[in-house]
Amino acid sequence: MKTEIITLPGDVPGNTIELRVLRFEGSDANAPTAYLQAALHGAELPGQAALHFLVPLLQKAEGEGRIAGDITIVPQANPIGSNQWQAYQHLGRFESFSQVNFNRAFPLLPDFDTSDLPATDAPISLAQRLKAALLRLALPHEIVLDLHCDDQSENYLYVHKDFLPDMHDLAAALGSKAILAWDSTADAAFEEACAHPVLQLPREKRDMKRRAVTTVEFRGQTDVGFDTGQADAQGLYRFLVHRGVVKDDGEVLSAVFDGPVTPLENVEMVRAPTGGMVLYHVAPGDEVGEGDSLVTVVTRPGDPSGDITLTAPQAGHILTRRSLRYVRRGDDLLKLLGSRPSAVAKRPGTLEA
Repeated sequence: MKTEIITLPGDVPGNTIELRVLRFEGSDANAPTAYLQAALHGAELPGQAALHFLVPLLQKAEGEGRIAGDITIVPQANPIGSNQWQAYQHLGRFESFSQVNFNRAFPLLPDFDTSDLPATDAPISLAQRLKAALLRLALPHEIVLDLHCDDQSENYLYVHKDFLPDMHDLAAALGSKAILAWDSTADAAFEEACAHPVLQLPREKRDMKRRAVTTVEFRGQTDVGFDTGQADAQGLYRFLVHRGVVKDDGEVLSAVFDGPVTPLENVEMVRAPTGGMVLYHVAPGDEVGEGDSLVTVVTRPGDPSGDITLTAPQAGHILTRRSLRYVRRGDDLLKLLGSRPSAVAKRPGTLEA
């Protein structure tokens, strides 16, 4: 394994950030190559834990000559977000200066040529230069896995519809409970920026059997530990073996993904009609029927007449919920995976800000 440090100058003198890049060189020029990154949202650490335990597995494979395709790993993809704290709270989702989500506004390139991306010292903001640096690292690879997590959640994937069903193997390897399928957004998340050049190719030249581009949601923010990290690392390793990036005769993908594949338009984003204390009737993994109670918002503690109980707009599967128990009007409360399009008007783009 070779370690590379990419240094990006800060926006003012005396400040820099460093991207630590781990590289494994493959022995087979015809094997697929893979890029994995974690913590693009600085406070989302389950993916970082997974990579912490994956690297020793890859080092062992490297020592035994079993790395077939090049592998690039960035365990901490966002040093800016990792360093954003206020009043003892880690605020790693939005860049503090611009308030832009770190996983939005990536350049959408027409092809895989990254030569026109801004340099690390270009006269633009550090956040923009960081996004360019990550794309420059990722786009040469056929497999790109961006490891995230939700708030309180099951394990699931975001996958562009054109990559399905070829990526069911990743869901099976990771034990994902669901796939959220998208076809276009207005936000240019990292996943979209990596999928975009593929989708510009004629269909006969895309070679989707070799490609995988996704956002992996490794459960919830507090699901960070030895057991989950090691299990997630083993799932990633199993997938890399299955796709031929790593050779390992003892690792076989026998599981089959049998969860729902839900278009984004079928996801019910249940939002708070007013602020207050939140009491949940359901948890991630629950199945609900239309009209079942989902959550009660207590607006006047001590006066039950002020309670507002929200019910399921359709039958479906509870995928996520918020960990906050005091919310503002309009805050997202949970995701329900339905079998029909939501009747609620959706903003263009991703499900959440």
